[in-house]
Amino acid sequence: MAKIEARLEELGITLPAAPAPAANYVPFVQSGNLLYVSGQISNGPDGLILGRLGASMDADEGATAARFCGLALIAQAKAALGDLDRVTRVVKLTGFVNCTPDFTEQPKVVNGCSDLMVEVFGDAGRHARAAVGAPSLPLGVGVEIEAIFEVE
Repeated sequence: MAKIEARLEELGITLPAAPAPAANYVPFVQSGNLLYVSGQISNGPDGLILGRLGASMDADEGATAARFCGLALIAQAKAALGDLDRVTRVVKLTGFVNCTPDFTEQPKVVNGCSDLMVEVFGDAGRHARAAVGAPSLPLGVGVEIEAIFEVE
C-alpha cells in the first residue's frame, strides 16, 4: 500500500469522491511540478456546510468546515495524480471565510485544513498560507480553500 494511503487508513480518513466543477473551470491544473487545485467548498457527509462565521457559525464549526475543504483538496490531488505519494510538498493554501465584518478568527478557521495537511503529509504538509474574510461565498458555504501542491 502506498505511504499516504496507509497514513489515511491509519488516521481513519476516507476521502470523498473528487467534486465535479460547479461552473466553467477545471478542478486542477498541473504546470511543471506544481499542481494547482481549484477552490473546494465546505461540503460534509450531510451536504454543504452553510453559514457565516460570526453569525450562524463559530470558529470551531468553521474549522470543521475547513477540514472538509481539505479532504476535497486531497481527493482532487488524488484524482489528478493517481498516487498521493507523488505529492512532495503542500506549498500553499488560500482560505476564504464567509464572515461578518467584525469576525477576526479566520486563521483559526483555516487551521482546520492546515492541521489536516500536516496530519496526512507530515512535514511535507507544512505550507505557506493566507486566511481571508469574505462577505459571501458560493452557495452560502462557510469556507472555501484552494491549494498548490509540489509533485514529482
